[in-house]
Amino acid sequence: MRMSSRLKISGIFQLVCGGGIIAIWIISLLQGSIPELKTEPVRIAMHLMAEAATGASLFASGVYIYLRREKCNALFYLSSGALLYTLIISPGYFTQKGQWGIAALFLILLVIYVAILAAQRADDPI
Repeated sequence: MRMSSRLKISGIFQLVCGGGIIAIWIISLLQGSIPELKTEPVRIAMHLMAEAATGASLFASGVYIYLRREKCNALFYLSSGALLYTLIISPGYFTQKGQWGIAALFLILLVIYVAILAAQRADDPI
């Protein structure tokens, strides 16, 4: 069965977002640019675990789409929900820090991903 272009786009978006989430946090940790590690260590540790799980599930879902693995529906929808949550909550954090460009990026990604999900058809096997 040939993969639809909508499914390819979903897979690419998930791969890029999953890899991007993991890369951003690794870079932030290495640069020491997460002040909450000192001020709110438990909260930020839990947040980092959630972000790592989101990034890993997105990346895995994108890979599974391209490998055409059976039963990746659950992973696709789980990672999609986690990404939607991240794209909704993250702009507030960056806006609070005065980083308007990053906040705008998250909002743009949110609009794009909602459009991708809306275009996904029920008869497109994931």
